[in-house]
Amino acid sequence: MELTLGFIVVIFLIGFIGSFLSGMLGIGGSIIKYPMLLYIPPLFGLAAFSAHEVSGISAVQVLFATIGGVWAYRKGNYLNKSLILYMGIAILTGSFIGGYGSKFMSESSINLVYGILAVMAAVMMFMPKKGLDTIPLNQVTFNKTLAAVLAFIVGIGAGIVGAAGAFLLVPIMLVVLKIPTRMTIASSLAITFISSIGSTIGKITTGQVNYMPAAIMIIASLLASPLGAKAGKKVNTTLLQIILAVLIAGTAIKIWLDILS
Repeated sequence: MELTLGFIVVIFLIGFIGSFLSGMLGIGGSIIKYPMLLYIPPLFGLAAFSAHEVSGISAVQVLFATIGGVWAYRKGNYLNKSLILYMGIAILTGSFIGGYGSKFMSESSINLVYGILAVMAAVMMFMPKKGLDTIPLNQVTFNKTLAAVLAFIVGIGAGIVGAAGAFLLVPIMLVVLKIPTRMTIASSLAITFISSIGSTIGKITTGQVNYMPAAIMIIASLLASPLGAKAGKKVNTTLLQIILAVLIAGTAIKIWLDILS
């Protein structure tokens, strides 16, 4: 793949925009960057990436985007260490199982799993979440067993489709576990980081990573993700939930249009 100035600029901007939203909304960003990497380069006359290349670049990039976001949220009691531990271990285990099992599934079956997960996430994001952000951060409690079981299930689904699973984790943490919005965003970035370790190792060891665009995306991630996290601390929590709901709903619609076409 020829390394031109135009190529570097386009890939950098995709990484920057996706990582800014990632840091602001508490998601790994693959839900945004996957379609951007797939469809935007050809619009500028650049070579198109294959689906395998896109998923490989996304996996590595998510790892670094979440590091930047977590670092920006490290102060202020936003990171719930107990929540991160229970859900992180469970999602990592599930994603290994899902990632291994996916090789026995057809491409259409994988797309179907992704479509079902995205619809579930979109429905949850539009459910009422009143009173969440009135809970003091040092008084937040949650059902540890339920958190671990749900994270394990999300991990299996995320492992199958090659995503870190944050687009499902966030609505689960908000709607089911009743975690305040900013704590959800910060903690989900940390859990997504843990989840993405497995998928990154899998993509690198199976030769699915195109290193030059991945390096450009990593630089963009490390710059943009902390900026997004800072913006997320200032933006109204209801607006953050609306932005995330629209993104997830849009992705769900696109996936189902592809499945049914």
